[in-house]
Amino acid sequence: MRSAVSRIGLALVIGLLGLRATPARAAETTVCAVLFYSPTCTHCHDVITNTLLPMTEQYGDQLNLLGVDVSTEEGQNLWGMAIQAFNVPEDRRGVPMLFVDELVLVGSVEIPERFPMLVEGYLAKGGLACPAIPGLEATIAPTEAASATTTGSNAPAASSSGSATLPTTQSTDVLATIGRDPVGNGLAIVVLIGLVAVAGAVVAQNRYRFFWTQAPGREQAILALSLVGLVVAGYLAYVESAEVSAICGPVGDCNTVQQSPYARLFGLLPVGWVGVLGYIGILGATWLGTREARLARFAMVAFGVAFSIYLTFLEPFVIGASCAWCLTSAVIMGILLWLTADPVDTPRRVRPARA
Repeated sequence: MRSAVSRIGLALVIGLLGLRATPARAAETTVCAVLFYSPTCTHCHDVITNTLLPMTEQYGDQLNLLGVDVSTEEGQNLWGMAIQAFNVPEDRRGVPMLFVDELVLVGSVEIPERFPMLVEGYLAKGGLACPAIPGLEATIAPTEAASATTTGSNAPAASSSGSATLPTTQSTDVLATIGRDPVGNGLAIVVLIGLVAVAGAVVAQNRYRFFWTQAPGREQAILALSLVGLVVAGYLAYVESAEVSAICGPVGDCNTVQQSPYARLFGLLPVGWVGVLGYIGILGATWLGTREARLARFAMVAFGVAFSIYLTFLEPFVIGASCAWCLTSAVIMGILLWLTADPVDTPRRVRPARA
C-alpha cells in the first residue's frame, strides 16, 4: 500500500523533501516541518509555488519539508491524528496546514507570513526535529526504503536543483473520483439530475412566457427562497474570502470543494460572491415586480441554474467531493427556475371562427 507521503511524487513534491533522511536531523542544523495539502486546493498550490518551493531552493538540505496528501486515506488519517494531538480548533481545520515545532500554521496568508521567519530562527538555534505527530515516523519509514530502490512513476520527479514539480493533471478515473465520497458524490449526482430535469421541463413545456401579473403566493415563495439562497451564498463567500474552514455537516467535504481551483471564477472572484450578487439581483427584480424586471429575473435564474449544473457536475466527477452548501444553493436555483418560469394561467386569445 502506498503511504500518503510516497504518493507525493504523483500529486505534490516539495523541493528537497528530505525523505531520504529520518526525522531526527536537528543535529545537522536542519528544520523539519510537515505540510498537509490537497492536490485540488488553490491555496495549497499558491503556498507551495510562491513560498515553499523557493524556500527549499534557498535552504537546500537545511529544510526538511514533508508533504502529506489529505485526499488519500492514509493522509486523511495522519491529518486527523495531527489535529487531535495539537488540539487544532474546528475553525482552523483546513489545508494548507503546516506543522512546525509545536505551532500550527493554516492558510495562504499565515504560512507565507510566519514560516520563513520561523525557519531562520530555528536554524540560528541549531535546528529543529520533526513535529511530534503520532504515526509520522511509521509513515515516513516505508517511504525511505522505497525511495532507495524505486525509480518508477511513484518516485519524486526532481529537477537538477533538487526541487520537484507540481502536478498539472488530475486522475481520469471517474469511478475512483466518485468513490472518494460515495454518499456525498451520490447526492450531488441526484441534484445534478434534478437540475437538468427541471431545465428540460421548462424548455419542453414552453413555460418561459411571461405576463404582467403573477400569483402573490408564488412571489412570496420566490422571495423566501432567494433570501435563503443569499444566506447560503453569503456564508460561502465568507469562507472563500477569509480562507477559513467551513462547517460541512455529516455529508460531503465542502472544504475540499472550497479549496479547489473551481472555487474562484477565472481564478479571481470567489464563486460565493457570484451567488451573492445573483440572489441580490433576483430579490431586487422581485421587489420591482414589473414585467421587464421579471424577465430579467428569469434570465438571472436561468444563468444560475446553468452555472449550478456546471459546478454540481464538477463535484462528483472532477473534484471527488461534494459541498452541502453548494448543493443547497443548486436546489434553490432549480426551484426558482420552475417558479419564475411558471406564469399565472391567462386566457388565450381565441380566433373567431370563419363564417
